[in-house]
Amino acid sequence: MRSRRSPPLLDADGLPLGSLREINLLPMEVKEGIYRELLPEKIFDLFPIEREALLDADGERSVQFICPAGLGLVRLDVRLRRSDRDSLFFVEIADTPFRQMELSFCLVNDPSSPRFQVDVDVDGRDNSFATTRRNRGEEERAMAAGLLPHQVRRGLGLFSQFFRNLECLVARLGSGLIVAEPLSYDNAIRYERYGFDYLAGKQLMQSIDADFQPGGALAQRLDGSTPFRQPGMELSLWGRSWAIHDGILGRPWDGVRIYKVPGRHAGINTFPGVLSPAICKGSS
Repeated sequence: MRSRRSPPLLDADGLPLGSLREINLLPMEVKEGIYRELLPEKIFDLFPIEREALLDADGERSVQFICPAGLGLVRLDVRLRRSDRDSLFFVEIADTPFRQMELSFCLVNDPSSPRFQVDVDVDGRDNSFATTRRNRGEEERAMAAGLLPHQVRRGLGLFSQFFRNLECLVARLGSGLIVAEPLSYDNAIRYERYGFDYLAGKQLMQSIDADFQPGGALAQRLDGSTPFRQPGMELSLWGRSWAIHDGILGRPWDGVRIYKVPGRHAGINTFPGVLSPAICKGSS
């Protein structure tokens, strides 16, 4: 059921729009107007980006909308300057065959913060956010700075605003669920705090928490054998995440799928020691 606060999106004939694919058939200025509502308002408070025209201080477009007609996906890419290496904010969402909305990827970077080269290996080759080859030296530096695995810079605290906007869009389209596949343990915990439940992987998350308790199998593996496996790291999301990234589970991090009903909080908490989405200095 659509919320009374979220009137349905309509096309030029007054017919309801029900998917990104249908939005993407609209004229460019119309679909950009719809997708612009996904942008966190805080971006315009923090950076010299003009709200209406989306121009930077040099008069160039700061926001790129990738929303091709015929496809059910959209990417928003915000950069302080188009020549910048890193996005301030990048998100990709996509239709699924089951009238769901997949939050495929969301990336937030503070351009004023130090950059850590964890996204390339020691030879400078892209490593798919450290999911293929790792750059351990850069990871140690990032970890010491309070960042989480896969972060090249600290975040900007934009995710909560973006996610409210996404829920509104999904409700207006009449989609039943938002689905996602967390890239890492800390992503999964953060999504729990925003009201997600598990399609797959809940038992794994519960067993991780149990095994990090005193005397548990994972707690015993925090033996100081690497910088990412220090005693006491089981007490924080930051510490657990780096240990899991270092392979302490003895298996790849995969198979975790999550979902959220817009406007409803599932109340899942597989790491009771963490109470807030803003769980570390590097938070998105």
